[in-house]
Amino acid sequence: MVKAMVDLSEFENRVLNIVKAKYGLGNKSEAVRLIIQAYESEFLEPELKPEFIEKMQKRQK
Repeated sequence: MVKAMVDLSEFENRVLNIVKAKYGLGNKSEAVRLIIQAYESEFLEPELKPEFIEKMQKRQK
């Protein structure tokens, strides 16, 4: 597991504490993991290449 030190503003720290409390998490690391998992698909979803889309459309027919 990778360890990282991050600098947070007072507001960001409060938000992290709210997420931690709302979901009953044990520490801020768990809160960060939850936030990352929640937004993972939004930011990391790969875009489909046009060639792949054409290939799938042909298969569908």
